[in-house]
Amino acid sequence: MEEIMTEKEKMRRQMLYNANYDEELILERTRAKNMCYDFNNLRPSDEANKYELLRELLGSVGEKCEILAPFWCDYGYNIHIGENFFANHNTVILDGAPVTFGDNVFIAPNCGFYTAGHPLDKERRNRGLEYAYPITVGDNVWIGAGVQVMPGVTIGSGAVIGAGSVVTKDVPGNALAYGNPCKAVSQIANEA
Repeated sequence: MEEIMTEKEKMRRQMLYNANYDEELILERTRAKNMCYDFNNLRPSDEANKYELLRELLGSVGEKCEILAPFWCDYGYNIHIGENFFANHNTVILDGAPVTFGDNVFIAPNCGFYTAGHPLDKERRNRGLEYAYPITVGDNVWIGAGVQVMPGVTIGSGAVIGAGSVVTKDVPGNALAYGNPCKAVSQIANEA
């Protein structure tokens, strides 16, 4: 007998799923968007309420975490943030799959992390089907302004991603990487 899965179960298993018409996923996205709206409309000096909203919205948050408004995400609960995290204005995280940030991650303005993608063939795409593959960012990573990280990418610890890059493939640890598509161009030497 064939197992019947919900669209959310398909999403979690990295299968094609329909997020456009599934009531459960629509309600979860609406909740997250409402919380992002509330977060984005807090006074910049209201640190306590900003942190509390992030703790409620996100899957896990380190003790020292700062995200500057505006910030948007799809579900929130799939986002996991380590210690000493900073994300500048206009960070967008489409978190149909887990998005995990290690410790000491710094993100410049206008960056996006997109776990969601769509089939190339128009029939399935026009039916609203999509997939979600996880994104992982290691410890001590610096991501420059305007970087876009695509589904399924891992950025290794110690990497630096140059501004304007489109990251479509994994980046090794301690690499300086940039471009469209983003490529590792050198290893970063540890300075004393």
